[in-house]
Amino acid sequence: MPYQSTKRYGHEVGLSCAFRQWRADSHCQLLHGYALSFEFTFEASELDARNWVVDFGGLKGLKGMLEDTFDHKTIVAADDPELDWFHEAEARGLLELVVAERAGCEAFARLAFEAAELYLQDYGYAGRVRVVKVEVKEHGANGASYYES
Repeated sequence: MPYQSTKRYGHEVGLSCAFRQWRADSHCQLLHGYALSFEFTFEASELDARNWVVDFGGLKGLKGMLEDTFDHKTIVAADDPELDWFHEAEARGLLELVVAERAGCEAFARLAFEAAELYLQDYGYAGRVRVVKVEVKEHGANGASYYES
């Protein structure tokens, strides 16, 4: 497919979330947070009537999903042994909890990839456009990608 386009929601967008990797042997097992950035790469063999792969201005629903999942949220893995504590903290009004299958940049990249695929289906892009890759960055030095080969 000869055409690719990218949509980036950078650190300046403020998708600030807290999470932890409870299985880590390092300080990553502690609750910590970042203003994450997301970059989506889309691909098509043909452009639409406007000569675009996707309408960047029409990706508001995708951005909304990112905000609903990551903006001022605490993301915890479904198998976190302290999950009850996080539910209690949410009940006390201390955080907004998102329970995900997994936590960490790699898992967040896959979650965003799958959301982007659904978005393409819902907005009529399916069949012409596909998601190639999603990259998530904690900051300039740390990031992860998800793509299907």
